[in-house]
Amino acid sequence: MLTSQTLRLIATICLPLLSSLVSSHTVITYPGMRGDNLHTTGNITGFNGSDIVGTNGLGVGSDNTYPYGMQWIYPCTLRDSMVLGLLDADSSPGGGMPMSTNRTKWPVTGGAVGVQPGWFQGHYNALFYINLGEGTVPENYSLIMQPVFGIVGPDNLAYNGSFCLPQVPLPANFTAVVGNNATIQIVEAAQHGAALFNCVDITFADPQDVAEVTPDNCANTSDITLQYVYSTNSQTSDAEIVLSSKVTWMASIPLAATIIWGLL
Repeated sequence: MLTSQTLRLIATICLPLLSSLVSSHTVITYPGMRGDNLHTTGNITGFNGSDIVGTNGLGVGSDNTYPYGMQWIYPCTLRDSMVLGLLDADSSPGGGMPMSTNRTKWPVTGGAVGVQPGWFQGHYNALFYINLGEGTVPENYSLIMQPVFGIVGPDNLAYNGSFCLPQVPLPANFTAVVGNNATIQIVEAAQHGAALFNCVDITFADPQDVAEVTPDNCANTSDITLQYVYSTNSQTSDAEIVLSSKVTWMASIPLAATIIWGLL
């Protein structure tokens, strides 16, 4: 698994070179990520009816290339790739890369998650979701850790900024057990509607056994603003969307903690 220090070094050296090659991806800076699933390979050659020539309709080329980028396709696990019949058990590309053998310890009481959203261009606005998949090879990522929130970056070009949620809670009615494995999934809905997936494999541990989180390994930079996502009564429609006050209150806790963290 790539460490947060390694990811920061890669970002500093490679970001200017890579920004022109891929339109949009995201990186987990803390506690790390399963691996580099930022690759984009292959080209779109044309159309054949409603399908793209040279692909299977899922964005994967007939020669196993990824013209849209791997991170756009799979929700992180090798299981998804195998179910679709695209990979065998020994394959490990991009978004469908297998479980990490070098897992990160993460507190049983919940802990920090850091993201660099502007690794490539196109991320001035975005929505983020943080989910949990239970077990060594999760069946799904349906356990919500952090309800949706938005970000606003400095511009629509690639940027180095990051945000850190210092205390992301465990999902409701979920009890973590020391030594059990799980996977944290980060989903970014970019401003053009594309969903980007990335994951970090963790092992739950006592908080005292987890490395201390500091601004050096999980940082909030001044060029990214976090925003609540909420609903209001429409002025042009009789339709009304009601958001649970409990959900709204719970969603505010990690974001409020982030604001305080940034002032320290």
